[in-house]
Amino acid sequence: MATLDERPSAKRWLPLEANPDVINQFLWGLGLPPDEAESCDVYGLDDDLLQMVPSPVLAVLFLYPLTSKSEEERLQQENEKRENSNKVYFMKQTVGNACGTIGLLHALGNITSEIKLVEESFFDKFFKTTASMDPMQRGVFLENDREMEVAHSVAASAGDTEASDNVDTHFICFVCVDGELYELDGRKSGPISHGPSSPSTLLKDAAKVIQSMIQKNPESLNFNVIAISKKSADGQN
Repeated sequence: MATLDERPSAKRWLPLEANPDVINQFLWGLGLPPDEAESCDVYGLDDDLLQMVPSPVLAVLFLYPLTSKSEEERLQQENEKRENSNKVYFMKQTVGNACGTIGLLHALGNITSEIKLVEESFFDKFFKTTASMDPMQRGVFLENDREMEVAHSVAASAGDTEASDNVDTHFICFVCVDGELYELDGRKSGPISHGPSSPSTLLKDAAKVIQSMIQKNPESLNFNVIAISKKSADGQN
């Protein structure tokens, strides 16, 4: 969960655990109503296991190990010309280990038309305040937001594993915006398009990209996939 910002004075948080229970309490506590959406584990990437995930899926979080190969690929992508789409909510990561929170902000920021946040809640105010900011301004705003820092710290301490800021894994997010699958990674300069997608195929489309990333690190077992699924009118998935 390292950050692109390697200044000696750069702020570092404790990492968020890839645990749906922890993530749900975090989301619900900051303004996502429990009857709107919740996160859940994706236990595998084959069709049968994907069909077990509650639908519709609004966003997909992926935790993967940072390796020399993944870093090499990231730097290569940075050198490619890419259009930054204003229709995609994107922010840069300036805080070490904040990738879990940024992944969740990327998820919620791109599904505000699908969910109803609690008015005047942290999330409601955060997205209204940062709507017209550029990605770096959003990252700095988050870095200086004491309320989020405290909420992240509480969530990070609620996991099953002992919290440590010495980690080598990283969260990214996948969303569908205007019929396109986007990878959102605060360590990169902007959203990365992975081609056509739709709300009904988001999970399957993201799974294909995730499988290709896993295949590049076949010896690692340190992968987690979490879906954020919308609940129906009766509060069920």
